[in-house]
Amino acid sequence: GMYTEALQLGSTLLKELKKLDDKNLLVEVQLLESKTYHALSNLAKARAALTSARTTANAIYCPPKMQASLDLQSGILHAADEKDFKTAYSYFYEAFEGFDSVESPKALTALKYMLLSKIMLNIPEDVQQIVSGKLAIKYAGRDIEAMKSVAQASSKRSLADFQLALKQYKHELENDVIVRAHLGTLYDNML
Repeated sequence: GMYTEALQLGSTLLKELKKLDDKNLLVEVQLLESKTYHALSNLAKARAALTSARTTANAIYCPPKMQASLDLQSGILHAADEKDFKTAYSYFYEAFEGFDSVESPKALTALKYMLLSKIMLNIPEDVQQIVSGKLAIKYAGRDIEAMKSVAQASSKRSLADFQLALKQYKHELENDVIVRAHLGTLYDNML
């Protein structure tokens, strides 16, 4: 459907951009291609597209926001693929710093994924430490409260608290497909 169409358009666009040698735009399209393949659960192609994007980005000056976007996608794929949350955390941290430096609202997303990684790594006690850090303090709000609430439930191994967090912060936890997918796994592990 929609994703297949996006990939066909992307493929045509990539051919044209290679001819034009517009590397900045090329990186953006390759990154979009990676996100689309990830949405289709084709992780091998999502990784390949991201590798192409990184290779293209290495050949040019890559603005901090674009670099942060590449890091965010790297983290997402590490978390999705090998469930390698340790590596994912490093990428999310880089993305967070990058987005924060250009005051992009995406910094909050990266921060949420950092906290998610700690929860999935079974070190929820790190969450409080991170959110009270100098950089993170300005992102306080419902999104962060939601992750703290999940971390507390996780550290207590309390299914009841976990369900309460999901109910209390339904919007914050379910509207993000990445958070939702991993919390589903966490829930299954707690059962």
